[in-house]
Amino acid sequence: MALLTRALPWRRGWRVLDVGCGAGRHARALAAAGARPVGLDLSADLLRRAQGAGVPLVRADMRRLPVRPRSVDLVVNLFTSFGYFKGDEEHAAVLRGFADVLVPGGWFALDFLNADSVRAGLVAEETQELGVGPVKITRELREGGRRVVKTIQIPDGRTFVERVRLFQADELESMLTAAGLSVEGRFGDYTGGPLHRGAPRTILLSRLIA
Repeated sequence: MALLTRALPWRRGWRVLDVGCGAGRHARALAAAGARPVGLDLSADLLRRAQGAGVPLVRADMRRLPVRPRSVDLVVNLFTSFGYFKGDEEHAAVLRGFADVLVPGGWFALDFLNADSVRAGLVAEETQELGVGPVKITRELREGGRRVVKTIQIPDGRTFVERVRLFQADELESMLTAAGLSVEGRFGDYTGGPLHRGAPRTILLSRLIA
């Protein structure tokens, strides 16, 4: 939030759509910064946890936003809440949907992983002690390094699989441009450091071309 309020022409009262809001930590911070956020997520469980954030919440799929066109000053998609769909056209359509709800000149903030850093630092297997006991986590690259697949096995026998498309920064920028957005800011970490091959994050701030 410190980076967003510094790098954007921040104004109190902005209408902000937090897509993939999860348990509401960013929505809470947005409200504290003077915005009027609405949190949107597909997970009913996470939205129940987000109720303590004190902001309006909507359960919906980001591919079908129940939001009036040209009604939002800022859309945020933070902490790698993107890249989970099967095909690139589906990802591009999501970005077009984000652009459609922005007012002319409105902003979109995308906080994504850095694909190069993920590939270079991939930990193939590890065990973490979480609240449910020892959790085994394995990771592998697929599709020629274009996707990372993480498998999580918990002690009660359940297994969860997460697949994320490893978009390069230039691929993201091309999709944003195709959606009618102009990339105005590029950062590689939450302090506002430069975006480069070894940076931990890919943070792109884009504006809807009026």
